[in-house]
Amino acid sequence: MGIRIITDTTSDISMEQANEMNITLVPLKVIFGDKEYKEGIDITIEGFYEKLVKAERLPTTSQPSPDDFLELFKEGKAAGDSIIVMVIAQKLSGTYQSALIAKEMADYDDIHIIDSHTTTCALRIMVEHAIKLRDKGMNTKEIVSQLMNLRNRIVLLAMVDTLEYLHKGGRLSKSSAILGTLLKFKPIINVKEGVIGVVGKERGVNKAINRIAEVMDEYGQIDTDYPVHLGYTALDDKCKLLRDKLHEKLNIEEMKMHPVGCVVGTHAGPGACMVTYVKK
Repeated sequence: MGIRIITDTTSDISMEQANEMNITLVPLKVIFGDKEYKEGIDITIEGFYEKLVKAERLPTTSQPSPDDFLELFKEGKAAGDSIIVMVIAQKLSGTYQSALIAKEMADYDDIHIIDSHTTTCALRIMVEHAIKLRDKGMNTKEIVSQLMNLRNRIVLLAMVDTLEYLHKGGRLSKSSAILGTLLKFKPIINVKEGVIGVVGKERGVNKAINRIAEVMDEYGQIDTDYPVHLGYTALDDKCKLLRDKLHEKLNIEEMKMHPVGCVVGTHAGPGACMVTYVKK
């Protein structure tokens, strides 16, 4: 008997990294026209952004089916293992609902499905912490309890080039999108309890990056027991500027930088950069 950890590909953990971490990834899908791609399997991140900037119509995204989870749940049940599942916020995707349906179909009580209330590198922080607790020998109940507490302390702040992608993808209202694009402002967004909100807008990249650092300072101290992750869509130039500013203004030494995958990239659009961390 062991503990199996499952997450989805919006965590921006690659298949290779998942193997090294001894976890399982369930892919979400991105659809260009009539062609469907499983994130991280059928299309690379680089290939996705090349297609995105050339696409006449915005691609759509799709959650995994219950069957995608069910096979994994049956394997865990047969082995008598506990299963901990952490997925993208249910207010952003139907992935959580698919996992719940699969649990019912598997008829196995020792499956623990957690709505992360977030996505991308913020979800990755939760997964990495779960791995750490599992490898320390903590039991399932203790791990789930700690993850539920951690969930409420994770911050995700991002600067996007435009709110057009979030609006077209149905993740943001038209009024918020119009407000953000006025006068070439760079919108600053957050994800809180699964809801995307606009928390600021600045004219120009440098001012927006400065504002992210100010908002982080306003939110309170960073808990240095957890990693600080940076993410970027398509190009990492703005993310490097953000990294340098956080080092300078907030004295953050170690930050891990990752490309953001296809599904989140569809809604954020190219040219976004983000920071995720745990506050005290």
